[in-house]
Amino acid sequence: MRRGIPRAYSNYLATRTDTVLGTGTEGLSLRAFWIGGFLSFFLAIGAPYGNMIIRGSYMALDFSTPGAIFLFLLLIGVLNSLFKVVARGGARVGGLVAVASTLSWWVFYVRADGAGIDPYSPGLLFTAFLVITTWINLPLALRGGSLALNRSELVLVYAMLLIVSAVCTMGLSEQILPIITGVFYFASPENKWREKLIPHLPQRAVVDDGTGSRLFYEGLSGTGDRIPYSSWVEPLTWWGIFLLALYISMVCIAVIVRRQWMERERLAYPIAQVGLSMIRSEAPDRIVNGFFRQPGMWLGAALPLIAGSLLALHRYFPQVPVPTLRWTVPFFGRQSLELALSFAMLGFSYFINANIAAGIWIFHLCARLEKEVLVLIGLQSTQKLSFGVADFPFLGYQGLGALLAMVLVGLWVGREHYRSVFAKALGRAPEIVDADEILPYRGAVCGLVGGTMIMSLWLWIMGTPLWVAALFVLLAMLIFLGITRVVAEAGLAAVRSPMIASDLVVHSLGATLVGPTGVVNLSLAHVWAADIRVFVMATATNALKMTEEMEPHNRRIVFWAMILALFIGVAGSLWMIFHMSYRHGGINLNSWFFQGLPADTFNQALRNLETKATYWPGLGFFTGGAMAMLAMMWLRQRLPWWPVHPLGFPIGANFMMNFVWFNVFLAWLIKRIVLRYGGASAYRTSQRFFLGLIVGQSLCNGIWLVVDYFTGKVGNPIFWV
Repeated sequence: MRRGIPRAYSNYLATRTDTVLGTGTEGLSLRAFWIGGFLSFFLAIGAPYGNMIIRGSYMALDFSTPGAIFLFLLLIGVLNSLFKVVARGGARVGGLVAVASTLSWWVFYVRADGAGIDPYSPGLLFTAFLVITTWINLPLALRGGSLALNRSELVLVYAMLLIVSAVCTMGLSEQILPIITGVFYFASPENKWREKLIPHLPQRAVVDDGTGSRLFYEGLSGTGDRIPYSSWVEPLTWWGIFLLALYISMVCIAVIVRRQWMERERLAYPIAQVGLSMIRSEAPDRIVNGFFRQPGMWLGAALPLIAGSLLALHRYFPQVPVPTLRWTVPFFGRQSLELALSFAMLGFSYFINANIAAGIWIFHLCARLEKEVLVLIGLQSTQKLSFGVADFPFLGYQGLGALLAMVLVGLWVGREHYRSVFAKALGRAPEIVDADEILPYRGAVCGLVGGTMIMSLWLWIMGTPLWVAALFVLLAMLIFLGITRVVAEAGLAAVRSPMIASDLVVHSLGATLVGPTGVVNLSLAHVWAADIRVFVMATATNALKMTEEMEPHNRRIVFWAMILALFIGVAGSLWMIFHMSYRHGGINLNSWFFQGLPADTFNQALRNLETKATYWPGLGFFTGGAMAMLAMMWLRQRLPWWPVHPLGFPIGANFMMNFVWFNVFLAWLIKRIVLRYGGASAYRTSQRFFLGLIVGQSLCNGIWLVVDYFTGKVGNPIFWV
């Protein structure tokens, strides 16, 4: 019998070893930081501007990161191609400069029509970037060079965009400013915040300008009002210390788990496949990126582009028909099912392992059945959760117990790797190689330990008992790690925790042990640990997946690019939201972030203050969820025929699953049919179509935001999941 490696597997190994920088000739340069830095800043200001001023589609709401995809498509499809064309010399150089300068003049002088230039306009900043960049490119092109990015530089830029996506809207910036000001503005005799909450607030961490933040929420009147900058300096400085520690800890955790998840457990990272496909298709000798030469991709992109454009046009012209993308059907008892079609979710779900995908939609149906059973037997919780499974708190406890059990089992499975990481950090394992990481293991361990200590001490300084602060930080980081694992393994682009850390700490210990100041302090953690639909740890993990395409000696630069992106993303988005609030009034911008979120945060703080003792029924469901998860993970390891992956169990009852499960089911069904009748070859070919679904939805959101920006249309969101 002839022995050898099968041809198909040999080709697979060849693709894994054929890195983007296989010859080591494509390095990183300052042009990547210039372009990546500006696109990061543009995303940081453009995403909040889009959902606050234009009130269009969210571009940085979930892990799908449509804003990052849209700007990256603009980079590889337009800017990079133009730079390559200009590099060929001739009249193209001067022509591009002339076009960019004329565009800038038309947009902001002719279109302004004497009204003056808006310094906070994303369009102004983008055209200014185009003009400056074309003038920078001019001397390079005359010498035979250009600003066209190679594939390793594209990896760096995409990593920066992913990091910015995690902080510029839902992840931080649209939450922190309303929360640290809202308690003063919305306090009233009816809600009793002034009597019960404000005395326990840490004054260093909230903004009290003496007027109840009236100007922030209602805007400057133009009659001598001035922005009270001085009242913001100390709170934002304190929050800056905490957030820097938080984000460095998250990046360090992503570094520590990278090899275990990518090389040992071979997680799929479905969300990273979009960026990888675009980057791998880049070739220096081709003007057009190969990603745009795939008919299957364009066929898939056409569906969301057509459906979304019909929806957008309907808001301009009501006679335009609107496609139906969401249905509700009865399921069991009083339970119903949401059949919501999201092209991007369908595309991401196609890359999920079939066993995992089956577990996701099956456990969602099981959660619906469990909800109805609890109603029928009259088992209702007296507690109220602020986020997670808020309508059935017992399932929130159950899901969080399962999620933490999954995390702890994962740490135990990878104990050999993690032991080696800490040994390397202590200098006791010189044989362990960490040259292929973006940060040495010693730096990663020090960053993680130092970051968690700073966060705990920060909460202690603000009035939380130190042991409670340490427990809360540990629990929050474990929850972040669990959701990151779900994103990396299952590729769910819209998911959040079944329960938040602050609720679990207060309900398990009681407000008496935590203390009133501690309870109120933990409510302020809603800034970063409540509605966690996107966060740095998960986006950093996807970014690290793409750095596998780079030479190891270039990966260390990516770490500093990610840190730069954090500063750009936080500073840029806060700058935009801050000035838009004082200019237009926060209550006129986004009703959820400026009204609903502060109300939910501090009303929950009031409820938690009333939780005097341990809530044992909730902890019973918490323990039951953990035990069920451990049993299913054990069965999956011991029984080869076990049909359902337990990863879907912790998130099955999650609110976000109402809008995701049907797309996972459709992708699972289509994938099974394709593999059964077409085989692996047909599946690889069909992937282009589903990548097109993701790209098309991101393009549709971005294009119509641009159209609405120029037409002045307000309230035209297309796809939000």
